[in-house]
Amino acid sequence: MAHWFHRNPLKATAPVSFNLYGIAGSPAANKICNDLRTTRARLLEMFTDVTCTPEIMKNATDAYFSLLQGFIAYLDGTTQENKLRYIQNFKWTDTLQGNAASAQQDAVFELVSMGFNVAVWYSKYASRLAGKENVTEDEAKIVHKSLKVAAGIFKHLKETHIPRLITPAEKGRDLEPRVIDTYIVQCQAEAQEVTIARAIELKHNANLIASLAFETANFYQKADHTLNTLEPDYSSKWRKYLQLKQHFYMAYAYCYHGQTLLASDKCGEAIRSLQEAEKCYSKAEALCKEYRQTKGPGTTAKPSEQLFFLKLGGLIKNTLEKCQRENGFIYFHKVPAEAPSLELKASYGLAEPIGFEFPPVSDQCTPEVYATFDLTKGAKDEKAKSKQDEEVKPVKEPDLKPQKDTGCTIS
Repeated sequence: MAHWFHRNPLKATAPVSFNLYGIAGSPAANKICNDLRTTRARLLEMFTDVTCTPEIMKNATDAYFSLLQGFIAYLDGTTQENKLRYIQNFKWTDTLQGNAASAQQDAVFELVSMGFNVAVWYSKYASRLAGKENVTEDEAKIVHKSLKVAAGIFKHLKETHIPRLITPAEKGRDLEPRVIDTYIVQCQAEAQEVTIARAIELKHNANLIASLAFETANFYQKADHTLNTLEPDYSSKWRKYLQLKQHFYMAYAYCYHGQTLLASDKCGEAIRSLQEAEKCYSKAEALCKEYRQTKGPGTTAKPSEQLFFLKLGGLIKNTLEKCQRENGFIYFHKVPAEAPSLELKASYGLAEPIGFEFPPVSDQCTPEVYATFDLTKGAKDEKAKSKQDEEVKPVKEPDLKPQKDTGCTIS
């Protein structure tokens, strides 16, 4: 069961004080600023807390985003731009470009950057849970859902909020279409891996498993092609992961398609399908080695030595030997020179992103309180305190180490 996932690092960010002394002209306005600072700090802590669950994460995100919306939404009864949107500077790194940070004085930039990190957290939570020993059915469902939630957040940011940025995302940055599209497709593909594992566990129809594996391989191929114009220094390791997963699931597809052909008394074609599975598996094995040797952001692991990888190799070998035995005793079919064409379409089990919306504006952010923010006063000493050239420190996260693989059998 292939529950090993490559993960890029979390985005890092500079501290934000929200010290709008002078501008915040009432106790209620000052409380909003104080609460923004504390809820932001709390949310950042949750990203690296191994005890954090999706429920805890949702509470932390709702608390912060509902207040941040008070700097973005229309609060004065008109459709004019929120006067607080451009008052605070935010600085973020990217998941692919190390400590190189970009800054924008725009609350929407903060919304999409923090939202992006929330999506990355859900994908990392799924990866960590899938790496546990003896994954239960309920835990497998949480892994599956978390990956679809992550895909839904990425999709919502791309379609609704990133287009609102005044300064477009630079090439190769997280918020540009190639990168965020890859994250969406990767999450969908990984969610389907959980479905495939479940289908194998319950011994579902071989054609269904082959179809799901084929669709999953195509997802990985699409994700890889989306990254092919990115700078190799940043994307090569990620692409090796996507490529090895593509060939791995093509091997799965040909293996189970061979079983379908054998059940239909097409033994020669079944042998050729299994031979193609062997080729795809060997290619995936070579890509595993390349993945380990490629430098770049993300996790380090030896996927070809993990149980999920070794189990597929054994399955292909045993199934091919069975087909060859049957052909030698019963069928005597000629083995075609060309591999069978995989025109498989899964009717069930395809993973779609779960819809996501940011929480509504906090009850604290009323039009009356909004009116007490006076931009003509100017924040005291805020410019002096802003350190534009300060390096943003990378996030110390617990799950960048290789996970222990147990085959991830769903019990």
